[in-house]
Amino acid sequence: MEGHYLASLSYTDDATTVLGELMREYGDDVWRFAYFMTKSKDLADDISQDVFLNVYEKLYTYRGQCSIKSWLLTITRNRCLNVMKSFFLRKVSLVGWIFSTQTVRSAEHELFDRLETKHIWTCVMQLPIKFREPLLLESHYEMSMKDIAYVLGISEGTVKSRLHRARKKLQMILSEKEGE
Repeated sequence: MEGHYLASLSYTDDATTVLGELMREYGDDVWRFAYFMTKSKDLADDISQDVFLNVYEKLYTYRGQCSIKSWLLTITRNRCLNVMKSFFLRKVSLVGWIFSTQTVRSAEHELFDRLETKHIWTCVMQLPIKFREPLLLESHYEMSMKDIAYVLGISEGTVKSRLHRARKKLQMILSEKEGE
């Protein structure tokens, strides 16, 4: 799926068609990553739209140096960082939570799944962003060390170090929560 100038995504050279295919394939990943970065559903919506508008305008600048997913998540990360630096976000903190809409065997299972998921994500969201980012990219997006390093603009060794520290910090937070 990675071709020169994204040509393999569509049988047509129409940028709108290619963008539609990118949005179908990676739209949820872009939105979730934006949400994890900003902790806001509304900001994730806005950032996702901005990312795909930016991609539409610069669609054929993709050079194939990384996977399309890595390219899109890099754009998303940069947009999130710009938004988080804005004056508005320094003054206002918006927080929301993701709840799974999948059906499960029973209401009890769904309740326990939601409680456990909420508990874990609450703990993950407490991590500093420099530890939260590589952890999310590895565990949720299943990216390789190389791709994570590309997205974050750091070396693979730094990615490994941050992942190790993130897991330790998350383990400490989870054990503290269990003790309460």
